[in-house]
Amino acid sequence: MNKIIVAGIGTGIGKTFIASILAEALQADYWKPVQSGSLDHTDTDEVRSLVTNSRSVFHKEAYCLTQPLSPHAAAKLDDIEIDSMKLFAPATDNNLIIELAGGLMVPLTNTMLNIDLLKKWNAPVILVSQNYLGSINHSLLSIEALKTRNIKLAGIIFNGESNPSSENYILQYTGANCIGKIETQSVIDSNTVSKLAQQLKPSLENYFQ
Repeated sequence: MNKIIVAGIGTGIGKTFIASILAEALQADYWKPVQSGSLDHTDTDEVRSLVTNSRSVFHKEAYCLTQPLSPHAAAKLDDIEIDSMKLFAPATDNNLIIELAGGLMVPLTNTMLNIDLLKKWNAPVILVSQNYLGSINHSLLSIEALKTRNIKLAGIIFNGESNPSSENYILQYTGANCIGKIETQSVIDSNTVSKLAQQLKPSLENYFQ
């Protein structure tokens, strides 16, 4: 089994959309360890609705928190204590896409960040970046955090309206691989995901056999 972690440089940049494309392209399983808010339609529900291959399995979240806040704050409101021992990747013979709850430095508890789990999972990271004012800074900080902890960066996927100047700077400064660029989509449905999965599949298979 190859585990692949999907992290974002910020919030609202399309991690779940990208995770669905990855799951479809690799016919991989999907797991969102911690869901904060939107329990009537979770990220797992969203990915399940977008992925059409018959092999992918959608694993149950370790924690479902009611409030759309960082996990440490949402867990406190729900009177739940997040236990790192419950955040082991589910067993599967398939590739597994793991979508983080937010970015690398998002707090899960008062003493544990998302990035603290990555060593335990021993998996490379695909970083989702998007163009906005400050995105170069957020991308470089995220990659620096991974390097400091000796966590492998498989590459970057740029999602949304393209900005070649920013994208080229990030890639040249960090030496990171560009796995793909996903332009803004007018419609996001299973057909869109299937089409984009076929586009990304050759790049992904270079990293994840």
